[in-house]
Amino acid sequence: MNYIKLIHAAYTRFYDDERLNPTHISLYMALFQEWNSTRFREGFYVSRGVLMRIAKLGSKTTYHRCMTDLNDWGYLTYLPSNNPYKGSVIKMTLFETSDEPVVDGSDTSLEQLAEHYHPTTIPQTGHYRPANVPVVGRHRPVNGQALVSTTNNTKHANNIKQPKDFLAVLDFFEEQQADAAEAEKFHDHYQATNWEDAGGKPVRDWQALALSWIQNKKADTGSDNLRTVKNKDYGKPL
Repeated sequence: MNYIKLIHAAYTRFYDDERLNPTHISLYMALFQEWNSTRFREGFYVSRGVLMRIAKLGSKTTYHRCMTDLNDWGYLTYLPSNNPYKGSVIKMTLFETSDEPVVDGSDTSLEQLAEHYHPTTIPQTGHYRPANVPVVGRHRPVNGQALVSTTNNTKHANNIKQPKDFLAVLDFFEEQQADAAEAEKFHDHYQATNWEDAGGKPVRDWQALALSWIQNKKADTGSDNLRTVKNKDYGKPL
């Protein structure tokens, strides 16, 4: 498939379609990237949570409305799954791009880009991965099976929310205008406890825990002038 021709055809269609709004286009582009990552397979599995994060959609209602609209308006075929552990299937519509066929194997730069993100060779060995062996990405379901953690087998476990890595913690602390050193202390502390609280229970919402950490730090240092601390400087205005 020729990536440039396909994306150009889609944008040409966007220009003439007055029904679309930014959320439709954002979701379509998220789907297009997933399609590209699967080497433009006819049908591919998707995860609602991943698509909402990529498209920056905060509402499930908006997600389902936009997905239904794109299906009804001919941009794709949406085959929803009623199984929470199995992804829905998407079949993207191939729009006419030119008189030339869409298949074009001469552009190796696109293949190199795809190889960078989803290699067809097995890391550290250089051996070729056969085409029928699914590429396991960070988010994409494999053979219809959603990538669900083994700890998420019950509704109780599904509520667990832990940071992906230290950078996620650092970004959150920066958003709260908190010191990066505190982000490191917070991450190291709960990493050492395997992300369990003082009662030995798994952390349910690390961001709420981080906010509490930041507020307590402000109280300890007296940076929050509305709190009473031992070393408060009463010469500073409230």
